[in-house]
Amino acid sequence: MRVGMTVVFQNPHDGEADHTVYADELRLADLAEPLGFDSIWGVEHHFTDYTMCPDVLEFLTYMAGRTRRVQLGSMVVVLPWHDPIRVAEQVSMLDTMSGGRLVFGIGRGLGRVEFEGFRVPMEESRGRFVESAEMILRGLEQGYCEYDGTFVKQPKKAIRPRPSRSFKGRTYAAAVSPESMQIMAELGVGILIIPQKPWDVVRDELAQYRTAYRQVNGTDPLPTVCAGWTFCDPDADRAREMAVRYIGGYWDSVLRHYELAKDHLKHTKGYEYYGRMSEIAAEHGTDALSEFFLSLQVWGTPEQCYARVADIRERVGCDTFVACFRYAGMPVDEAERSMRLFASEVMPELKALGAEDRPHPAHAEPRASSV
Repeated sequence: MRVGMTVVFQNPHDGEADHTVYADELRLADLAEPLGFDSIWGVEHHFTDYTMCPDVLEFLTYMAGRTRRVQLGSMVVVLPWHDPIRVAEQVSMLDTMSGGRLVFGIGRGLGRVEFEGFRVPMEESRGRFVESAEMILRGLEQGYCEYDGTFVKQPKKAIRPRPSRSFKGRTYAAAVSPESMQIMAELGVGILIIPQKPWDVVRDELAQYRTAYRQVNGTDPLPTVCAGWTFCDPDADRAREMAVRYIGGYWDSVLRHYELAKDHLKHTKGYEYYGRMSEIAAEHGTDALSEFFLSLQVWGTPEQCYARVADIRERVGCDTFVACFRYAGMPVDEAERSMRLFASEVMPELKALGAEDRPHPAHAEPRASSV
């Protein structure tokens, strides 16, 4: 099994200067390769203290220059907020400079504040996502972009530097709603799981996705990639205390940023599934949602953390786990201790589980020739 780490640059309630948050998070990212992690991931968000990484590909480009072997994963590039041909260029440039180490993760976004900031109607997000993804993924294979859709109108233009390696086998999408699973199967991409639903529901939806994927593509889909908010400590009681405080605190920031306790998502085309969160919050209270979110994450002693990740792997068929070690204003020294303990005592056991039998994306050979 492969193990990655992500930094998210949270600054809840502006508890620190933004540049201090960046210095601390980059310190953690710099530890990833020396500690033996297989990949470094970043997220994209805008305008608030929720996470302050408005350009995930820029962050990954920075990390590409500071590392030599780790993969570089986007979790995710939110396509409706971008000019898709610029995304194709940035992706090709980063992949070229890093020697083919990019794992390209894409998504369609959920935060109303972000859609408003980019002046993009949320109701158009699914259509914009599909058209952008189709053009970008096709363009990365053929070396040029061209598309005539409802939202994307792109005359034929070359991608330079030309992509030298295929992105098939290393492109993933975040999908939460059942409708998105069908779309991702048709796009031919893998699934990136951000835990927020009961595992039996995720398992059932993945089964539908895999069936659709085989029907559309004639082959088995990629194993999933699963992220998890992680805290590792030698003491089980302290681990739970810290998890409740900080993973619970992270969930509070999710509720605020996405306004999940409000009901606007129920009435927004394409987001009706998320609208159920407001109903659950009204019926059971936000504390119940927080406790449920906590139950999906990875925290405890090294033995407990291993057992939780192994259980997730068994449930959803993931061959990569991506741990987030700092969130909700956690002191950076606490995050580093957790990360180091996880790396020394949990990660070797996870890697011993073995990955599915497929080539490592970062080992993809350059194309013999480019279009």
